[in-house]
Amino acid sequence: MKVVGKAIPHESAREHVTGRALYTDDLLPRYPNALHAWPVQAPHAHARIVRLDVQPAYAVPGVVRVLTAPDVPGLNDSGLKQDEPLFPTEVMYSGQAVCWVLAESEESARLGAARVAVEYEPLPAILSIREAIAQGSFQGATLHAKRGDVQQGLLESARVLEGELELGGQEHFYLETQSSLAVLDETDHLLVHASTQHPSETQEIVAQVLGLPRNRVTVQCVRMGGGFGGKEVQANPFAAIAALGAYLTRRPVRVRLNRLQDITLTGKRHPFYARWKVGFSEDGVLQALQMELFSDGGWSQDLSEPVMARAVCHADNAYYIPHMDVKGRVCKTHKTSQTAFRGFGGPQGMVFIEEVVDRVARSLGLPPEVVRERNFYRAEGTGYRAGEGRISETGARSPEPAPPSTTHYGQAVKDVERIRLIWDELKQSAEFDRRRREVSEFNVQSPHRKRGLAITPVKFGISFNLTAFNQAGALVLVYQDGSVQVNHGGTEMGQGLFTKIQQIAAQTLGVPLESIRLMPTRTDKVPNTSATAASTGADLNGGAVRDACEKIKARLAGVAAQKLGVHPADVVFEDGQAWSIWKPEERLGFAEVVKAAYAQRIQLFADGFYRTPGLHWDKTRMWGKPFHYFAFGAAVSEVEVDGFTGQYTLRRVDILHDVGDSLSPLVDLGQVEGGFIQGVGWLTLEDLRWDARGQVATRSASTYKLPSFSELPEVFHVRLLPRATEPGVVYGSKAVGEPPLMLAISVREALRDAVAAFGRGGVVELASPATPEAVYWAIEKVREQALVSGD
Repeated sequence: MKVVGKAIPHESAREHVTGRALYTDDLLPRYPNALHAWPVQAPHAHARIVRLDVQPAYAVPGVVRVLTAPDVPGLNDSGLKQDEPLFPTEVMYSGQAVCWVLAESEESARLGAARVAVEYEPLPAILSIREAIAQGSFQGATLHAKRGDVQQGLLESARVLEGELELGGQEHFYLETQSSLAVLDETDHLLVHASTQHPSETQEIVAQVLGLPRNRVTVQCVRMGGGFGGKEVQANPFAAIAALGAYLTRRPVRVRLNRLQDITLTGKRHPFYARWKVGFSEDGVLQALQMELFSDGGWSQDLSEPVMARAVCHADNAYYIPHMDVKGRVCKTHKTSQTAFRGFGGPQGMVFIEEVVDRVARSLGLPPEVVRERNFYRAEGTGYRAGEGRISETGARSPEPAPPSTTHYGQAVKDVERIRLIWDELKQSAEFDRRRREVSEFNVQSPHRKRGLAITPVKFGISFNLTAFNQAGALVLVYQDGSVQVNHGGTEMGQGLFTKIQQIAAQTLGVPLESIRLMPTRTDKVPNTSATAASTGADLNGGAVRDACEKIKARLAGVAAQKLGVHPADVVFEDGQAWSIWKPEERLGFAEVVKAAYAQRIQLFADGFYRTPGLHWDKTRMWGKPFHYFAFGAAVSEVEVDGFTGQYTLRRVDILHDVGDSLSPLVDLGQVEGGFIQGVGWLTLEDLRWDARGQVATRSASTYKLPSFSELPEVFHVRLLPRATEPGVVYGSKAVGEPPLMLAISVREALRDAVAAFGRGGVVELASPATPEAVYWAIEKVREQALVSGD
């Protein structure tokens, strides 16, 4: 019986809904002697600490210790680039913690923190990307990917457009806030329970701060109540505070941020700003694109440079542009250090190119979907450009600098035909052409309400930007009763990774799902793990688990072969039984084979390892093959907009997405739906704001609009692309965590289509996020343009 590919519920679904699933902070009752930590947060975006007096805090009953810089036995830094002091002397963003109070109760810690006396010398602050550009405030390297001759391409183009766009950030708003619980045992070994996507890096930072070797620090992650990238790096300082407190007091220490603290202390999705110049033909074929990207990195480097690298690499989306030059810079501002968020720069780069394509289409009076189709990556000798060559204004032909299936950073787009395959199939199943006509008819008859329809593609690269991260390990243990324990380096944040790993282990060993137990992620079981990020959790850890299971199965096959009198290669393991392909009626129980193996002193546990093959990347040249493969998809969205208020409804969404051969279809469908809705939130609702003092103004669910049931489309059709095996990946699957988020760009483009219907053609400028207010002002602008043009 096939286990992989079967639609089963999330392995912890019952525990989630009944409240039995344990998260980091739920472990607190196990440690009744624990101390509680509370931060003293600075009220300035940029200031020098002139005086820090912690003595008044000790007057509060229950306060045990106040942690400050002199208490750090190792390095006073919670980052890997030595630019994130755990206890700063200079405040770099509003809300930054300058010290932490430990007390017998959370209330005592809070009151103690309020007593700490701090004097500041305010300093000038940079609070926006444009300010940072004007002042030359950057961090990290300039990232530059190019091919062809952009200036020549622009000169030879029949038309040239210039433009710019700003994209807002996004608060992770995971249900479980940042949380850590550290315990020191009698051997001076630290066990740190942490809500972290990267236990090995958390281990590294804790060891760094305490000046300890890593073998004296174990980090465990039971599960997370959401992460979305926000716990890849930014869980580290809170784990370090808990560990430092436990190390100094020899008592368990708990750090658990409330929502206000979490929002004011942690980073967000990077806001971006782009400016570009694009050259194209009269029929909408893009010939040259020059683009500059700027991100708001906040006060420290964090992951901002690799986020920018992915944005630069995804500034093409699904489109082939022969002459392309993309530069990226990370701005240093006095805000929280912006960090990883689902898509990791890919969404920003892809929104920008979709903005460019739409402007090109509307400047020519062409339907945007037609221009998109004409610019797809394609196999050599196929597609709209086939046989056309490049013709300049003088009539001279210029050769294309690269095949039409090669990106601007030098990677061939494998399975390039899937872009058009998905596009055509979705247009047909979503009845796009018929609905386009119906939308037009509705808009003619409705002066105050307009509908918009759009289809957009997704091509998203799968692998970590840093090649070294593309590896994973596993440890699989088989007990004499046939039960199996699986350890791997991936973390579960609700995305269903453990469900997929359970299916992979069961399928490989040929045992029922209930025989497999997934263990909490621990650094003393699998060392040197990579973050569960970049949508690689199942690819990497699934590959490692399968490797370990295959080793065990090969050993067991030898034992079963002896009993069955056949060659080990002829033994089949399935449904908890072993049999020969020659005599399938003669069967052995899996546990029976395991016991026989134990009696023969055959090893019943194995380590597994996987590393992604074929990757190579020159960071300085931004050239190579950074991605193992691409995940493809497309979405059709239809909206209806009120011309008086800018309010809109999402009427219908149709999605066709490529996940290879799905490991777990129910999980994958949930990821596609959830990723899409999160993308809709970022692009239409979640308006993250800072005030003039550099404080996060949208600091709660009352001021920060999150998508809810009311934002779900009235009709929501999601399908997974069939017959889509990805060779070389575990059981032919593909990653699914991040790519669906970009499908939500179709909603933004549908809103732009509806806005355009209030005018008489031409470019539509729509702010992002496209809140009802932003949509209203966009409508007003197209109405003004119509009046000016005399229509």
